[in-house]
This record gives sequence, structure tokens and C-alpha cells, in this order.
Amino acid sequence: MGSGSGSLVWFRKGIRIHDNPALEFASRTASHLYPVFVIDPHYMKPDPNAFSPGSSRAGLNRIKFLLESLVDLDLNLKNLGSRLLILKGDPAEVVIHCLKEWNVSKLCFEYDTEPYYQALDVKVKNFALAAGIEVFSPVSHTLFNPTDIIHKNGGKPPLSYQSFVKLAGEPPSPLTTVYSSLPPVGHLGSCDIFEVPTITDLGYGEAEQDEFSPFKGGESEALKRLDECMKDKKWVANFEKPKGNPSAFLKPATTVLSPYLKFGCLSSRYFYQRIQDIYRSMPKHSSPPVSLSGQLLWREFFYTAAFGTPNFDRMKGNRICKQIPWKDDDKLLEAWREARTGFPWIDAIMIQLRRWGWMHHLARHSVACFLTRGDLFVHWEKGRDVFERLLIDSDWAINNGNWMWLSCSSFFYQYNRIYSPTTFGKKYDPNGDYIRHFLPVLKDMPKEYIYEPWTAPKSIQTKANCIIGKDYPIPVVSHDSASKECRRKMGEAYALNKELNGLVGEDDLKNLRRKLDESEREEPEGKRYKQKLIG
Repeated sequence: MGSGSGSLVWFRKGIRIHDNPALEFASRTASHLYPVFVIDPHYMKPDPNAFSPGSSRAGLNRIKFLLESLVDLDLNLKNLGSRLLILKGDPAEVVIHCLKEWNVSKLCFEYDTEPYYQALDVKVKNFALAAGIEVFSPVSHTLFNPTDIIHKNGGKPPLSYQSFVKLAGEPPSPLTTVYSSLPPVGHLGSCDIFEVPTITDLGYGEAEQDEFSPFKGGESEALKRLDECMKDKKWVANFEKPKGNPSAFLKPATTVLSPYLKFGCLSSRYFYQRIQDIYRSMPKHSSPPVSLSGQLLWREFFYTAAFGTPNFDRMKGNRICKQIPWKDDDKLLEAWREARTGFPWIDAIMIQLRRWGWMHHLARHSVACFLTRGDLFVHWEKGRDVFERLLIDSDWAINNGNWMWLSCSSFFYQYNRIYSPTTFGKKYDPNGDYIRHFLPVLKDMPKEYIYEPWTAPKSIQTKANCIIGKDYPIPVVSHDSASKECRRKMGEAYALNKELNGLVGEDDLKNLRRKLDESEREEPEGKRYKQKLIG
């Protein structure tokens, strides 16, 4: 089995030809090449009980994006005399079966830092090594190897962006390999090979979703979008993250390259190099953390923090996460998730998320803050789950990192700074065009009332064909009193976290809740925490 000169390249995320070290190494001296992708039921199998069309893990938009990316990869491989071999089942078992069947001397796949893939990799690696098959698993999904950064930082991930950037230095350059052809596919034995399935093949009905994401998957699309962005050198040089219009939807105010980076249709090293080329030709340009290259470094920062932090994706048992007694309120969560909060800015964003699987980062900030520490005080993990399902660019490390950040559970602690659900959007879009597009029920509401339609007199509501409480919901909370209450709870939780000093077991959380209840009942106790905070 291990004596052949065939190579198996297992595509998981690096769904591309350019700057793909696993593909380059696999094809270098191989007589045969087996380019494999495994359709994993864990991610692809329809789940009729989920709150939106899709599998138990992913919404239909992301599944569709992945399938488009695979069709594109297959086409690009065919142009080089190869093809993509689609297999189905548990990825570890399927790959091991193929290694047994095929005459393979090398197994090549991109290193992955996510816990799910790490577990798969150990199984496959152990089998291959025992069978005398060489395993090559390069770090190519990120600019840097998170293990190196953690090692440089004394065994722990850096928890501030500045310290991360200082440690990281310059990333390695991308590979410049250009292929004129690839080795042919070898004998396939008894392995069941399929074409890239359609959504219908996977068991999803045509009418399950009324609108799909306007962003199409694939390496070809990624490189085209990158070229378009890079044409405007001035825009690239002057890009500053906090600036940008979250309400721009026909022509988004960012690159929208995040889903292509997530699936590895675009190499982050190649993207970084293209930005640096422009900086060299335009010496006056923005710098990290706000610059375009700074955005790629944020991605690296979260990847490293996630890789080096046990239980990064939850509050309990996570040493970097503040323990906060969030409310467990399914009604409020559902109102937020289903775009029924009664705040048009929030609801329009949640509708864009459901339909497109994407929204501007400041729009994400608005709805995440609103759900957690801003208004509803619902657990960040619940919001994270909704984003994880619906976003086409949902990325385990970045999604969890951002939800901790926006709920002021980690990385960012200025919980008094809240995104207003009524005035923040108005700054960018005073006429409410974004709201009118995604919430057509409000399309005739005068602009004076579009962000707070419940304040419109009855006569104006009637004229706009939108009666609040009947055609569009009454707000689920009063923002002023809700945000005040949230600030109070955050203040007390912060003071108690200091006291409990980061203990994160179930009992400690009960202790935290009990102390909060006591502090509400006993005025002097409450005062003591306030003094602590001020001091």
C-alpha cells in the first residue's frame, strides 16, 4: 500500500489551486494524484428541526456557497487534466478507506486549528503513518502558524492585538507555482466517487429559501473580487475599518472577501501580498489595526487566541471569558433571531443575515451588542449559534472571538459604550433606505419615524399602511431603561468577577447569581460594588 508514487490531496478548507502547499507538494513527483473532498453529513445533511433551512450545523446559504466553491475547484482541476473526487460519509473513515484502496505514498492536507478537524486529523494521520504513508499537513489557512506565536509568547496566546502584532512579524510569502497540468487520477478501486452534488441532490427542496446570497462561492469568484478591490489603489491605501457604511447593501463598503477566506478559496498570504504591493506604490496609507492588512491580522489574532484557549467557544471553563449571569430568555432570543424586535435597524440587519448570509461588520456589532449587554442581556453563546448557522463567512475562531468582544466578556471591556438601535443607523442612512429594502412593511413610513415607527402618530401609521403592534411589532424593550439595566448588571458582574477571580465552574456561576440577587435586595451591598467600580 505505501509503496506507490500516488498522492492523495484532501481538500477541506483550502478550496483553491493558487498558493496551496498541500496540492503543490502532492503533485510534485506523483505519478497519480487523487484530489478528494468528502461530503460530511455532519455539515450537509438536512435537519428539519433547525430554525432555518439547512443542516444541523449550517444554513442553506453557506452550504450553497461551499457547493459552488467545489464546482469551481472541479472545473479548475479539469482544466489541468485532473478532477475533484467527491466522496460521502464520515471524513476520517472515508479517507482511511481510500488510503487502503489506492496506491498512495503521500497524504497531503491543510492543517486546521478547529477542534472538530483536529480530532479527524489525528485518526487519519495515525492510520497513514502506521501504513508507511508520508503525511504533509502545512499551515496555509492563516498567515502565521498559531503554535509558533504561542511558543514565542511563553506558551500562552497573546490576548491583545498589539502584543500579537509585535510577536507575529512579517508572514511568509505565498507560493507562486503556476500549473500547466497535474498528474492524472489513478485507479479508483471500490471507492464510490460522485459528482459535486446540487442542493436538491442533498435533499433540500427548491422552495426552501426565498432568496439566496448574492455572493457566489469559488476561487475564480474570489480572485475576480480581489482584482476588482485592488484596482482602486486609493481605496485600499486609505481603508479604515471603523469607517464604512453599514447600511450600504447594493455595493457593500468592504471587500466581502471574508467568505472566500473562510473556505480557503482565497489564500490569506496572497491577499496580504497584494495589499503590500499597493502600499509600496502608495507610501501614504493607513496602518494596523484599522488598515486592510490590519484586518487580516485581526483574523490571525482570533485564530491564535482560539487555538491556545481551552473552551474558547463557551463561557464556562474559559479562562479568558468573564462569567456573567446572562438571562435565559427564549422569547427575546426568538424575537431577535426572527427580526421581530420592533427596532427596524436591528430587524433589517437580521433579515439581511437570513437572506444573504452576510452583513457589514458594524451591522454585526449593532445586533450583537443589542442581544447581549446593550438591551436584551441574552447569552452571547445563543447569538453566536445563530451567526454560526446563518453567516456564509462563519468562522469558528472569529465568530466566538467577536461575540466575546461585543458582549464585553473578553478582549473589550468598555461596557458603557453601547450601539444605539435607533440612532446608530441613522448616522449613515438618514432616509432609512436600508430598512425600506429589507423591511418593505415600513417602506412608506416617513423618514422622521423610520427608526422609531412606534412614535409615529396613528394617522401617519395608517397613511404608511403600517400599524405598529399589528403590521410591525411594538419594541420588545424600552431601549433607555433596558440599556440602563444592562449597564448596572454588567457593573455588578464585573465587580463580582474580580472577587471570584475568574473561577468558572457551575457552582461559581450560581454563587455569582446569588450575590447579584443579594446586592439588589441589600442597598449597602449594592453601594459597596458601585464604590468598587468607581474606585
